[in-house]
Amino acid sequence: MFVSIVIATRNRSALLGQTLDVLAAQRWPVDRLEIVVADNGSGDDTRAVVARAARREGGAAVRYLFVPQPGKSNAVNAALDVARGDLIAFTDDDVRPEPDWLAALARAVDDTGADFVAGRIHPIWEIDPPRWMSPALYGVLAIPDNGATRLTLSADGASQAMPDVMPIGANMAVRASVIGRIGGLRTDLGKLAGSLRTGEDHEFFLRLLHAGCRGVYEPAAVVHHLVPRERLRRGYFRRWLHQNGRDVAKLEREYTAQVRRLFAVPRYLWRQAAVDAARATRAALTGDDRGRFAAWLRLVWFAGYLRESWPAATGAAHDAVHFAGGR
Repeated sequence: MFVSIVIATRNRSALLGQTLDVLAAQRWPVDRLEIVVADNGSGDDTRAVVARAARREGGAAVRYLFVPQPGKSNAVNAALDVARGDLIAFTDDDVRPEPDWLAALARAVDDTGADFVAGRIHPIWEIDPPRWMSPALYGVLAIPDNGATRLTLSADGASQAMPDVMPIGANMAVRASVIGRIGGLRTDLGKLAGSLRTGEDHEFFLRLLHAGCRGVYEPAAVVHHLVPRERLRRGYFRRWLHQNGRDVAKLEREYTAQVRRLFAVPRYLWRQAAVDAARATRAALTGDDRGRFAAWLRLVWFAGYLRESWPAATGAAHDAVHFAGGR
């Protein structure tokens, strides 16, 4: 099949250049490959970096788009409009794919007939991770490692609020025909310059599932994703998870799950919050900083969910807090 790699970028030309260099080593026929770089308003030498990659002798076609509308989703969608591939592979400008990355994605589609594929992501730590870091927090850094076993992703297999395995823009592929049917990324979600707004990947995944699409997690499709030092701060995790909790609550109003609710919040989330509060307390008493911080952050996520959900409730927000605490 013909594959298009889509990369959105903004003012990170040095990282982008390294990613394009690594992509040049893909074990995939260059006449069946193109790379589409969507520049979301960069003021650096991004255009020149892409032009240099396009001149690489014997390399795949590299196309450059300048997308002035702010927002990564706008940049990705502009690239999707011009991509020619049968399969669209998504990655980021700070990612280093393994040489067999594309082959593994395409093989997963061929083997299973899947409509979309989620790959495996390993971290590239800019600095050593802090002692409070744990794999439970890797999703915040876009470095989820979902193991070495191929898994089926479908509406029947998705968990109630946060799917266990969700494709994200650093490493996923979708059939172009599917994108043509359901559309690209939501432009009211996703990051803007200076923001931590999230949710575009999650919403796209939910839309895939609700359209009846079948996916697969392919552990052989491996990329390495940079984790910059500025994200390895407790405050970053607090802000990101609170915002993500709000975003998930918004999405659940559109993709309503048939679950029992208490004060507009699924009951299982109240139960999970009580469990997390107990875990945070136990970890604090035993000196387990990693466990305490991870459990506490799940409560921060829940607080964001509550903040977004309660305006639609029938009252008694404070009573709900006391109820949850009493449990």
